[in-house]
Amino acid sequence: MMRSKQWCVIAIGVLFHLVAGFESFAGQPESPSPSIRDRPNIVIILVDDMGYGDAGCYNPKSKIPTPNIDSLAANGMRFTDAHASGPLCHVSRYGLMTGKAPFRATPNKWRVEPSIKPNQMTIASLLKSNGYRTAMVGKWHLGFDESGGYEKPFKGGPVDVGFDSFFGIRASTDIPPYFYIRDNKAVQPPTKAISAKNTEGWTNIQGEFWREGLISPDLQLKNVLPKFTAEAIDVIEKHSASKEDNPLFLYLAYPAPHTPWLVAPEFEGKSGASMYGDFTNMVDANIGQVLTSLKQNDMVDNTMVVFTSDNGPVWYEKDVERFGHDSSGGLRGMKADAWECGHRMPFLVRWPGVVKKGSTSDQMICFTDFLATFSELVGKELPTDAGPDSFSFLKVLNGTMPDGQSVRDFLVVAAGGKAMTIRKGNWKLINSLGSGGFSKPKRVNAKPGEAQGQLYDLDVDLGETDNLYQQQPELVSELTAKLKVIVESGRSRPK
Repeated sequence: MMRSKQWCVIAIGVLFHLVAGFESFAGQPESPSPSIRDRPNIVIILVDDMGYGDAGCYNPKSKIPTPNIDSLAANGMRFTDAHASGPLCHVSRYGLMTGKAPFRATPNKWRVEPSIKPNQMTIASLLKSNGYRTAMVGKWHLGFDESGGYEKPFKGGPVDVGFDSFFGIRASTDIPPYFYIRDNKAVQPPTKAISAKNTEGWTNIQGEFWREGLISPDLQLKNVLPKFTAEAIDVIEKHSASKEDNPLFLYLAYPAPHTPWLVAPEFEGKSGASMYGDFTNMVDANIGQVLTSLKQNDMVDNTMVVFTSDNGPVWYEKDVERFGHDSSGGLRGMKADAWECGHRMPFLVRWPGVVKKGSTSDQMICFTDFLATFSELVGKELPTDAGPDSFSFLKVLNGTMPDGQSVRDFLVVAAGGKAMTIRKGNWKLINSLGSGGFSKPKRVNAKPGEAQGQLYDLDVDLGETDNLYQQQPELVSELTAKLKVIVESGRSRPK
């Protein structure tokens, strides 16, 4: 009897310690890694060659109706200092995918080789390894290994860097050959010839512009934009119908309003900015169809939608004068430039219940920051060798960023040639004269005694009109030295 009582006491003691231990564990902060069921779907909508001043939510004087894009701003957060990782299509997309500044790689070789290396972490591979279903629709522009010809799989593309599925095109709709790719195979090889086209009254890189080359029988350039919208909606509907717990990551990379500007009849004359404005309005309508699909499939409340553009517009000062529409939104320059219009982008995030409706952030962020942001979202620390230029802006989205704290202290962007830009707070240094891109003059040779570069205080001179290079020699030296360190060190994110 005594032994029985002793065992009873021991059992009660053990139970007490187990319960106490559980309560102690339960009292600790929850793991930063949310369950698969609690993670949001993510939809990135990347448009092509759309300016900072095209959408009404960025430019009240815009002559282009953009109600669907504006709705994202009204129901989410509008960033005013967000930047592409480069002012051209391929470099911008490289940084977005990898968290690595494109000047550290060779994305300009996309025509002959994949830009993303085997086993290099991407936003897709990160999310896939953490339970996401991953799909891409649209313009890739980061290269394939096409050495096997059209009948064999293309290696190094989306399905080899983390996407479960891909439907799209290899580059822009003005760069031949033109053909659709499903996963890693050509849907139909390009066997037909198409002649080049230009539009009277526009430059040779505007209007209904495309280059001559080969095109597949199943592809019509005017149908590419709506085709991608239909494919994206199909991805959403199939995911919804599957009823699976795994969240969806959809990267929808529209090749518009990049040339050719191919306006469907129902959108003709709907803007005050000629065929470019009409085509941009058509892009907005297609975005609206995707947003409607999310609503119809009960995916709005648990989905983060990101909208942005890959680089600045092809819109000249004479176009501003002709149509009274400023695609740059008051910024200087255009696509490809080191000036702000080349890489400062419209950037909107709608995430119900997390991002405050109608909010605005002046945090300086970059496309390379997606990787670290998604890493923090899923509660996984980035490996040292991944995302060397990526900083998380998750706390900006969820409103927990401490006052006075910045996402990043510096931003480095490479333009054309050897033009390099570095930002520190409101100060911007360009290490050469000229635009470095499409705007004239592209490059200026400094005369003895003149400024050798450009320095602007963007707080008071967002249009980059007052070059303070010679008035601030110490700041020029500081930023030049920091630029050198960031470029040569191979990373800007601390190890």
